[in-house]
Amino acid sequence: MALITASHCLTSIFASKILTIMKIAVVGTGYVGLVTGTCFAEVGIDVVCIDVNTQKIENLNKGILPIYEPGLEEMVSRNVEKGRLKFSTSLKDSISQCDVAFIAVGTPPGEDGSADLKYVIGVAREIGANINDYIVVVTKSTVPVGTAQKVKNAINDELGKRNANIEFDVASNPEFLKEGAAIDDFLKPDRIVIGVESKHAEEIMRKLYKPFLLNGHPIIFMDVPSAEMTKYAANSMLATKISFMNDIANLCEIMGADVNMVRKGIGSDARIGNKFIYPGIGYGGSCFPKDVKALIKTASENGYRMQILESVESVNEAQKSVLYNKIIKHFDGNLKGKTFALWGLSFKPKTDDMREAPSLVIIEKLLAAGANVKAYDPVAMKEAKHMLGEQIEYCKDGEECLIDADALLIITEWPEFRSPNFKVMHKLLKGNVIFDGRNIYDVAEMKELGFDYYCIGIKTN
Repeated sequence: MALITASHCLTSIFASKILTIMKIAVVGTGYVGLVTGTCFAEVGIDVVCIDVNTQKIENLNKGILPIYEPGLEEMVSRNVEKGRLKFSTSLKDSISQCDVAFIAVGTPPGEDGSADLKYVIGVAREIGANINDYIVVVTKSTVPVGTAQKVKNAINDELGKRNANIEFDVASNPEFLKEGAAIDDFLKPDRIVIGVESKHAEEIMRKLYKPFLLNGHPIIFMDVPSAEMTKYAANSMLATKISFMNDIANLCEIMGADVNMVRKGIGSDARIGNKFIYPGIGYGGSCFPKDVKALIKTASENGYRMQILESVESVNEAQKSVLYNKIIKHFDGNLKGKTFALWGLSFKPKTDDMREAPSLVIIEKLLAAGANVKAYDPVAMKEAKHMLGEQIEYCKDGEECLIDADALLIITEWPEFRSPNFKVMHKLLKGNVIFDGRNIYDVAEMKELGFDYYCIGIKTN
Protein backbone atom coordinates (compact mmCIF):
# COMPACT_ATOMS: atom_id res chain seq x y z
CA MET A 1 0.00 0.00 0.00
CA ALA A 2 2.88 2.33 0.81
CA LEU A 3 4.32 1.74 -2.65
CA ILE A 4 1.01 2.69 -4.29
CA THR A 5 0.84 5.88 -2.25
CA ALA A 6 4.42 6.82 -3.15
CA SER A 7 3.74 6.21 -6.82
CA HIS A 8 0.55 8.27 -6.62
CA CYS A 9 2.43 11.13 -4.97
CA LEU A 10 5.18 11.02 -7.59
CA THR A 11 2.56 11.15 -10.36
CA SER A 12 0.93 14.15 -8.65
CA ILE A 13 4.26 15.93 -8.47
CA PHE A 14 4.87 15.42 -12.19
CA ALA A 15 1.31 16.47 -13.02
CA SER A 16 1.87 19.68 -11.08
CA LYS A 17 5.09 20.24 -13.00
CA ILE A 18 3.31 19.83 -16.31
CA LEU A 19 0.62 22.32 -15.38
CA THR A 20 3.11 24.99 -14.34
CA ILE A 21 5.87 24.49 -16.91
CA MET A 22 6.62 27.91 -18.33
CA LYS A 23 10.36 28.37 -17.87
CA ILE A 24 13.17 26.85 -19.86
CA ALA A 25 16.91 27.25 -20.30
CA VAL A 26 18.66 27.11 -23.66
CA VAL A 27 22.40 26.55 -23.39
CA GLY A 28 24.19 27.95 -26.42
CA THR A 29 23.33 31.14 -28.28
CA GLY A 30 24.43 30.15 -31.76
CA TYR A 31 22.06 29.71 -34.65
CA VAL A 32 19.98 26.89 -33.17
CA GLY A 33 20.01 28.07 -29.57
CA LEU A 34 19.11 31.69 -30.25
CA VAL A 35 16.29 30.84 -32.66
CA THR A 36 14.94 28.16 -30.30
CA GLY A 37 14.97 30.38 -27.23
CA THR A 38 13.49 33.38 -29.03
CA CYS A 39 10.66 31.42 -30.63
CA PHE A 40 9.68 29.81 -27.33
CA ALA A 41 9.63 33.28 -25.76
CA GLU A 42 7.45 34.49 -28.63
CA VAL A 43 4.66 32.12 -27.56
CA GLY A 44 4.79 33.29 -23.94
CA ILE A 45 7.31 30.97 -22.27
CA ASP A 46 9.96 32.43 -19.97
CA VAL A 47 13.36 31.66 -21.47
CA VAL A 48 16.92 32.20 -20.35
CA CYS A 49 19.61 31.72 -23.00
CA ILE A 50 23.01 30.85 -21.58
CA ASP A 51 26.45 31.10 -23.12
CA VAL A 52 30.00 31.05 -21.73
CA ASN A 53 31.01 33.76 -24.20
CA THR A 54 30.73 36.91 -22.10
CA GLN A 55 31.05 39.26 -25.07
CA LYS A 56 28.28 37.49 -26.93
CA ILE A 57 25.93 37.77 -23.93
CA GLU A 58 26.81 41.44 -23.43
CA ASN A 59 26.06 42.09 -27.09
CA LEU A 60 22.74 40.20 -26.92
CA ASN A 61 21.72 42.27 -23.93
CA LYS A 62 22.43 45.34 -26.08
CA GLY A 63 20.40 43.92 -28.96
CA ILE A 64 23.45 42.96 -31.05
CA LEU A 65 22.97 39.49 -32.55
CA PRO A 66 25.82 37.10 -33.45
CA ILE A 67 24.00 35.82 -36.58
CA TYR A 68 21.87 37.16 -39.38
CA GLU A 69 18.41 35.66 -39.76
CA PRO A 70 15.45 37.55 -41.25
CA GLY A 71 13.08 38.76 -38.54
CA LEU A 72 15.15 37.46 -35.62
CA GLU A 73 16.53 40.79 -34.41
CA GLU A 74 13.07 42.30 -34.07
CA MET A 75 11.74 39.20 -32.30
CA VAL A 76 14.63 39.17 -29.82
CA SER A 77 14.12 42.84 -29.05
CA ARG A 78 10.38 42.41 -28.56
CA ASN A 79 10.70 39.51 -26.15
CA VAL A 80 13.54 41.04 -24.17
CA GLU A 81 11.41 44.16 -23.73
CA LYS A 82 8.50 42.06 -22.47
CA GLY A 83 10.76 40.26 -20.02
CA ARG A 84 10.21 36.80 -21.47
CA LEU A 85 13.71 36.44 -22.92
CA LYS A 86 16.87 36.86 -20.83
CA PHE A 87 20.54 36.20 -21.45
CA SER A 88 23.10 34.95 -18.93
CA THR A 89 26.59 33.52 -18.64
CA SER A 90 25.70 31.49 -15.54
CA LEU A 91 24.09 28.10 -15.96
CA LYS A 92 24.29 27.60 -12.21
CA ASP A 93 22.16 30.67 -11.47
CA SER A 94 19.64 29.87 -14.20
CA ILE A 95 19.07 26.13 -14.19
CA SER A 96 17.53 25.70 -10.72
CA GLN A 97 14.25 27.36 -11.70
CA CYS A 98 13.87 25.67 -15.09
CA ASP A 99 11.68 22.73 -16.01
CA VAL A 100 13.43 21.99 -19.30
CA ALA A 101 17.01 22.61 -20.37
CA PHE A 102 17.95 22.51 -24.05
CA ILE A 103 21.55 21.76 -24.98
CA ALA A 104 22.20 23.71 -28.18
CA VAL A 105 25.97 24.08 -28.23
CA GLY A 106 28.20 23.39 -31.21
CA THR A 107 29.24 19.93 -32.36
CA PRO A 108 32.10 20.78 -34.73
CA PRO A 109 33.45 18.02 -36.96
CA GLY A 110 36.71 16.43 -35.94
CA GLU A 111 39.48 15.70 -38.41
CA ASP A 112 38.00 12.24 -38.96
CA GLY A 113 34.52 13.64 -39.65
CA SER A 114 33.02 12.62 -36.31
CA ALA A 115 30.99 15.10 -34.28
CA ASP A 116 32.96 16.57 -31.38
CA LEU A 117 30.75 16.18 -28.30
CA LYS A 118 32.98 17.86 -25.73
CA TYR A 119 30.76 20.92 -25.44
CA VAL A 120 27.58 18.83 -25.17
CA ILE A 121 29.05 16.62 -22.46
CA GLY A 122 30.51 19.64 -20.70
CA VAL A 123 27.06 21.23 -20.46
CA ALA A 124 25.60 17.92 -19.24
CA ARG A 125 28.15 17.78 -16.46
CA GLU A 126 27.40 21.33 -15.43
CA ILE A 127 23.68 20.53 -15.36
CA GLY A 128 24.34 17.51 -13.16
CA ALA A 129 26.40 19.63 -10.80
CA ASN A 130 23.67 22.23 -10.33
CA ILE A 131 20.14 20.77 -10.59
CA ASN A 132 18.11 20.44 -7.42
CA ASP A 133 14.79 19.22 -8.81
CA TYR A 134 13.38 17.14 -11.64
CA ILE A 135 14.25 18.45 -15.10
CA VAL A 136 14.06 17.29 -18.70
CA VAL A 137 17.42 17.72 -20.42
CA VAL A 138 16.97 17.96 -24.18
CA THR A 139 19.67 17.59 -26.80
CA LYS A 140 18.86 20.15 -29.50
CA SER A 141 22.30 20.08 -31.06
CA THR A 142 22.74 17.67 -33.95
CA VAL A 143 24.38 14.68 -32.30
CA PRO A 144 25.17 11.07 -33.24
CA VAL A 145 23.02 8.17 -32.10
CA GLY A 146 23.92 7.32 -28.53
CA THR A 147 24.69 10.87 -27.41
CA ALA A 148 21.65 11.09 -25.12
CA GLN A 149 22.96 8.12 -23.17
CA LYS A 150 26.33 9.85 -22.83
CA VAL A 151 24.54 12.98 -21.59
CA LYS A 152 22.63 10.87 -19.08
CA ASN A 153 25.81 9.21 -17.87
CA ALA A 154 27.56 12.58 -17.46
CA ILE A 155 24.68 13.98 -15.40
CA ASN A 156 24.57 10.85 -13.23
CA ASP A 157 28.34 11.09 -12.67
CA GLU A 158 27.96 14.62 -11.33
CA LEU A 159 24.97 13.68 -9.19
CA GLY A 160 27.01 10.81 -7.78
CA LYS A 161 29.78 13.21 -6.78
CA ARG A 162 27.17 15.18 -4.83
CA ASN A 163 25.53 12.06 -3.36
CA ALA A 164 22.33 13.53 -4.78
CA ASN A 165 19.34 11.42 -5.78
CA ILE A 166 17.53 13.72 -8.19
CA GLU A 167 15.13 12.54 -10.89
CA PHE A 168 15.71 13.73 -14.46
CA ASP A 169 15.03 12.63 -18.01
CA VAL A 170 17.03 13.05 -21.19
CA ALA A 171 15.22 13.67 -24.47
CA SER A 172 16.23 14.29 -28.06
CA ASN A 173 14.55 17.06 -30.03
CA PRO A 174 16.42 17.58 -33.33
CA GLU A 175 16.01 20.89 -35.14
CA PHE A 176 14.89 21.17 -38.75
CA LEU A 177 15.60 24.86 -39.33
CA LYS A 178 16.48 26.25 -42.75
CA GLU A 179 18.80 29.22 -42.58
CA GLY A 180 16.93 32.18 -43.97
CA ALA A 181 13.54 30.73 -42.95
CA ALA A 182 14.28 29.55 -39.42
CA ILE A 183 11.58 31.51 -37.61
CA ASP A 184 8.80 30.19 -39.84
CA ASP A 185 10.25 26.70 -39.58
CA PHE A 186 10.11 26.87 -35.79
CA LEU A 187 6.75 28.60 -35.39
CA LYS A 188 5.06 26.64 -38.20
CA PRO A 189 6.94 23.35 -38.30
CA ASP A 190 6.41 20.57 -40.82
CA ARG A 191 6.83 18.21 -37.89
CA ILE A 192 8.23 18.15 -34.38
CA VAL A 193 10.32 15.08 -33.61
CA ILE A 194 10.96 14.20 -29.97
CA GLY A 195 12.70 11.14 -28.58
CA VAL A 196 11.82 10.37 -24.97
CA GLU A 197 12.53 7.66 -22.43
CA SER A 198 9.58 8.13 -20.08
CA LYS A 199 5.91 9.10 -20.11
CA HIS A 200 6.68 12.01 -17.79
CA ALA A 201 9.15 13.50 -20.27
CA GLU A 202 6.66 13.01 -23.12
CA GLU A 203 3.92 14.85 -21.22
CA ILE A 204 6.19 17.77 -20.37
CA MET A 205 7.49 18.09 -23.92
CA ARG A 206 3.96 17.88 -25.31
CA LYS A 207 2.91 20.70 -22.98
CA LEU A 208 5.92 22.77 -23.98
CA TYR A 209 5.16 22.44 -27.68
CA LYS A 210 1.39 22.81 -27.38
CA PRO A 211 1.40 26.42 -28.72
CA PHE A 212 2.95 25.14 -31.96
CA LEU A 213 0.37 22.39 -32.47
CA LEU A 214 -2.75 24.55 -32.68
CA ASN A 215 -2.67 24.59 -36.48
CA GLY A 216 -2.38 20.84 -36.75
CA HIS A 217 1.39 20.57 -37.09
CA PRO A 218 2.33 17.00 -36.18
CA ILE A 219 4.38 16.05 -33.14
CA ILE A 220 6.04 12.67 -33.45
CA PHE A 221 7.24 10.91 -30.31
CA MET A 222 9.69 8.05 -30.60
CA ASP A 223 12.58 6.44 -28.78
CA VAL A 224 15.67 8.57 -28.29
CA PRO A 225 18.06 6.79 -30.70
CA SER A 226 15.49 7.01 -33.50
CA ALA A 227 15.09 10.75 -32.95
CA GLU A 228 18.86 11.22 -33.08
CA MET A 229 19.05 9.23 -36.31
CA THR A 230 16.11 11.10 -37.88
CA LYS A 231 18.05 14.36 -38.01
CA TYR A 232 21.05 12.84 -39.76
CA ALA A 233 18.88 10.84 -42.13
CA ALA A 234 16.87 13.93 -43.12
CA ASN A 235 19.89 16.11 -43.91
CA SER A 236 21.68 13.27 -45.67
CA MET A 237 18.65 12.61 -47.87
CA LEU A 238 18.47 16.27 -48.90
CA ALA A 239 22.20 16.36 -49.58
CA THR A 240 21.79 13.22 -51.68
CA LYS A 241 19.10 14.86 -53.83
CA ILE A 242 21.37 17.86 -54.44
CA SER A 243 24.41 15.80 -55.42
CA PHE A 244 22.33 13.47 -57.59
CA MET A 245 20.93 16.41 -59.51
CA ASN A 246 24.36 17.95 -59.94
CA ASP A 247 25.66 14.65 -61.28
CA ILE A 248 22.76 14.52 -63.74
CA ALA A 249 23.42 18.14 -64.72
CA ASN A 250 27.03 17.39 -65.60
CA LEU A 251 25.95 14.46 -67.78
CA CYS A 252 23.23 16.57 -69.43
CA GLU A 253 25.83 19.11 -70.44
CA ILE A 254 28.01 16.42 -72.01
CA MET A 255 25.10 14.80 -73.83
CA GLY A 256 23.40 18.00 -75.01
CA ALA A 257 20.33 17.66 -72.78
CA ASP A 258 18.83 20.58 -70.83
CA VAL A 259 18.92 19.90 -67.09
CA ASN A 260 16.16 22.44 -66.47
CA MET A 261 13.81 20.44 -68.65
CA VAL A 262 14.91 17.22 -66.97
CA ARG A 263 14.31 18.79 -63.56
CA LYS A 264 10.78 19.77 -64.51
CA GLY A 265 10.13 16.33 -65.91
CA ILE A 266 11.16 14.43 -62.81
CA GLY A 267 9.94 17.05 -60.33
CA SER A 268 6.36 16.53 -61.45
CA ASP A 269 6.54 12.98 -60.09
CA ALA A 270 5.06 13.15 -56.57
CA ARG A 271 7.43 10.43 -55.43
CA ILE A 272 10.39 12.67 -56.26
CA GLY A 273 9.01 16.19 -55.78
CA ASN A 274 10.41 19.49 -57.01
CA LYS A 275 12.46 20.52 -53.97
CA PHE A 276 16.24 20.17 -53.72
CA ILE A 277 16.59 19.16 -57.38
CA TYR A 278 17.98 22.46 -58.68
CA PRO A 279 21.47 22.04 -60.13
CA GLY A 280 24.22 24.32 -58.92
CA ILE A 281 27.75 24.48 -57.61
CA GLY A 282 27.35 22.32 -54.54
CA TYR A 283 25.87 22.57 -51.08
CA GLY A 284 27.56 24.25 -48.13
CA GLY A 285 26.63 25.67 -44.75
CA SER A 286 26.90 24.34 -41.24
CA CYS A 287 24.59 21.33 -41.56
CA PHE A 288 24.78 19.21 -44.71
CA PRO A 289 28.59 18.86 -44.97
CA LYS A 290 29.00 18.20 -41.26
CA ASP A 291 26.07 15.82 -40.92
CA VAL A 292 26.95 13.75 -43.99
CA LYS A 293 30.50 13.34 -42.68
CA ALA A 294 29.26 12.45 -39.20
CA LEU A 295 26.84 9.81 -40.45
CA ILE A 296 29.54 8.24 -42.62
CA LYS A 297 31.83 8.17 -39.57
CA THR A 298 29.13 6.74 -37.29
CA ALA A 299 28.49 3.94 -39.74
CA SER A 300 32.21 3.21 -40.04
CA GLU A 301 32.57 3.00 -36.27
CA ASN A 302 29.82 0.40 -36.27
CA GLY A 303 31.26 -1.72 -39.06
CA TYR A 304 29.08 -0.41 -41.87
CA ARG A 305 29.91 1.62 -44.98
CA MET A 306 27.56 4.33 -46.26
CA GLN A 307 28.49 3.99 -49.92
CA ILE A 308 25.83 6.36 -51.25
CA LEU A 309 26.78 9.12 -48.83
CA GLU A 310 30.45 8.69 -49.63
CA SER A 311 29.54 9.39 -53.26
CA VAL A 312 27.30 12.31 -52.25
CA GLU A 313 30.23 13.92 -50.48
CA SER A 314 32.61 13.25 -53.37
CA VAL A 315 30.23 14.69 -55.98
CA ASN A 316 29.64 17.78 -53.87
CA GLU A 317 33.33 18.54 -53.44
CA ALA A 318 33.89 18.17 -57.18
CA GLN A 319 30.85 20.33 -57.99
CA LYS A 320 32.35 23.31 -56.19
CA SER A 321 35.03 23.43 -58.91
CA VAL A 322 32.70 23.09 -61.91
CA LEU A 323 32.35 26.84 -62.45
CA TYR A 324 36.10 27.36 -62.11
CA ASN A 325 36.74 24.67 -64.72
CA LYS A 326 34.45 26.53 -67.14
CA ILE A 327 36.38 29.74 -66.46
CA ILE A 328 39.73 28.08 -67.12
CA LYS A 329 38.48 26.63 -70.38
CA HIS A 330 37.00 29.94 -71.59
CA PHE A 331 40.22 31.86 -70.89
CA ASP A 332 42.49 29.15 -72.35
CA GLY A 333 44.04 28.37 -68.98
CA ASN A 334 45.44 31.85 -68.35
CA LEU A 335 43.75 33.86 -65.57
CA LYS A 336 46.77 35.86 -64.45
CA GLY A 337 45.94 39.55 -64.07
CA LYS A 338 42.29 39.07 -64.95
CA THR A 339 39.55 40.44 -62.68
CA PHE A 340 36.45 38.50 -61.73
CA ALA A 341 33.30 39.92 -60.19
CA LEU A 342 31.48 37.63 -57.76
CA TRP A 343 27.82 38.14 -56.95
CA GLY A 344 27.07 36.28 -53.75
CA LEU A 345 29.35 34.87 -51.06
CA SER A 346 27.08 33.10 -48.59
CA PHE A 347 26.32 29.43 -49.20
CA LYS A 348 22.65 30.28 -49.83
CA PRO A 349 20.39 33.37 -49.89
CA LYS A 350 18.95 35.00 -46.75
CA THR A 351 21.96 34.18 -44.57
CA ASP A 352 25.45 35.47 -43.94
CA ASP A 353 26.75 31.94 -43.33
CA MET A 354 29.85 31.17 -45.39
CA ARG A 355 30.83 27.90 -43.78
CA GLU A 356 31.73 25.37 -46.50
CA ALA A 357 30.46 27.89 -49.09
CA PRO A 358 31.31 27.20 -52.75
CA SER A 359 32.47 30.82 -53.00
CA LEU A 360 35.47 30.02 -50.80
CA VAL A 361 36.65 27.22 -53.09
CA ILE A 362 36.21 29.35 -56.22
CA ILE A 363 37.95 32.38 -54.71
CA GLU A 364 40.88 30.26 -53.54
CA LYS A 365 41.34 28.79 -57.02
CA LEU A 366 41.06 32.17 -58.76
CA LEU A 367 43.63 33.76 -56.46
CA ALA A 368 45.98 30.81 -56.85
CA ALA A 369 45.76 31.27 -60.62
CA GLY A 370 46.87 34.90 -60.31
CA ALA A 371 43.45 36.50 -60.81
CA ASN A 372 41.92 39.43 -58.94
CA VAL A 373 38.55 39.06 -57.22
CA LYS A 374 35.89 41.68 -56.51
CA ALA A 375 32.82 40.61 -54.56
CA TYR A 376 29.43 41.75 -53.37
CA ASP A 377 26.87 40.02 -51.13
CA PRO A 378 23.76 41.66 -49.64
CA VAL A 379 24.48 40.45 -46.08
CA ALA A 380 27.68 38.38 -45.94
CA MET A 381 30.27 41.11 -46.48
CA LYS A 382 31.25 41.33 -42.81
CA GLU A 383 31.64 37.58 -42.56
CA ALA A 384 33.62 37.53 -45.80
CA LYS A 385 36.05 40.13 -44.49
CA HIS A 386 36.45 38.06 -41.34
CA MET A 387 37.22 34.90 -43.34
CA LEU A 388 39.13 36.32 -46.32
CA GLY A 389 40.70 39.50 -45.01
CA GLU A 390 42.19 41.72 -47.70
CA GLN A 391 42.69 38.99 -50.29
CA ILE A 392 39.77 40.30 -52.34
CA GLU A 393 38.11 43.65 -53.04
CA TYR A 394 34.73 44.30 -51.40
CA CYS A 395 32.14 46.36 -53.27
CA LYS A 396 29.17 48.36 -52.03
CA ASP A 397 26.75 46.92 -54.60
CA GLY A 398 26.50 44.65 -57.61
CA GLU A 399 27.14 47.34 -60.20
CA GLU A 400 30.33 48.59 -58.57
CA CYS A 401 31.50 45.00 -58.56
CA LEU A 402 31.18 44.80 -62.36
CA ILE A 403 33.39 47.78 -63.22
CA ASP A 404 36.29 46.66 -65.44
CA ALA A 405 35.76 42.99 -64.61
CA ASP A 406 36.64 40.40 -67.23
CA ALA A 407 33.71 38.22 -66.20
CA LEU A 408 30.84 37.95 -63.74
CA LEU A 409 30.38 34.89 -61.55
CA ILE A 410 26.98 34.30 -59.96
CA ILE A 411 27.60 32.27 -56.81
CA THR A 412 24.51 32.81 -54.65
CA GLU A 413 20.98 33.23 -56.04
CA TRP A 414 19.99 36.33 -54.10
CA PRO A 415 16.69 37.81 -55.42
CA GLU A 416 18.30 41.12 -56.33
CA PHE A 417 20.51 39.37 -58.87
CA ARG A 418 17.58 37.90 -60.81
CA SER A 419 16.58 40.97 -62.83
CA PRO A 420 19.60 43.25 -63.28
CA ASN A 421 19.91 46.00 -65.85
CA PHE A 422 21.68 44.07 -68.58
CA LYS A 423 22.46 47.21 -70.59
CA VAL A 424 24.34 48.64 -67.63
CA MET A 425 26.09 45.30 -67.17
CA HIS A 426 27.30 45.50 -70.78
CA LYS A 427 28.77 48.93 -70.19
CA LEU A 428 30.48 48.09 -66.89
CA LEU A 429 31.92 44.67 -67.70
CA LYS A 430 35.18 44.74 -69.59
CA GLY A 431 34.35 41.29 -70.92
CA ASN A 432 30.73 40.34 -71.54
CA VAL A 433 31.07 36.92 -69.95
CA ILE A 434 28.79 35.48 -67.28
CA PHE A 435 29.39 32.24 -65.41
CA ASP A 436 26.11 31.43 -63.70
CA GLY A 437 26.45 28.86 -60.93
CA ARG A 438 22.74 28.94 -60.09
CA ASN A 439 21.04 28.98 -63.51
CA ILE A 440 19.05 32.13 -62.77
CA TYR A 441 19.04 33.48 -66.35
CA ASP A 442 17.59 32.16 -69.60
CA VAL A 443 20.20 30.83 -72.02
CA ALA A 444 18.50 32.08 -75.20
CA GLU A 445 17.89 35.54 -73.75
CA MET A 446 21.49 35.92 -72.64
CA LYS A 447 22.73 35.04 -76.12
CA GLU A 448 20.36 37.60 -77.66
CA LEU A 449 21.74 40.21 -75.27
CA GLY A 450 25.26 39.48 -76.49
CA PHE A 451 26.72 37.74 -73.48
CA ASP A 452 28.94 34.68 -73.44
CA TYR A 453 26.86 32.75 -70.97
CA TYR A 454 27.80 29.60 -69.09
CA CYS A 455 25.55 27.79 -66.62
CA ILE A 456 25.15 24.35 -65.05
CA GLY A 457 23.78 21.37 -66.95
CA ILE A 458 23.19 23.10 -70.29
CA LYS A 459 25.66 23.11 -73.17
CA THR A 460 25.91 26.78 -74.14
CA ASN A 461 29.21 26.98 -76.05
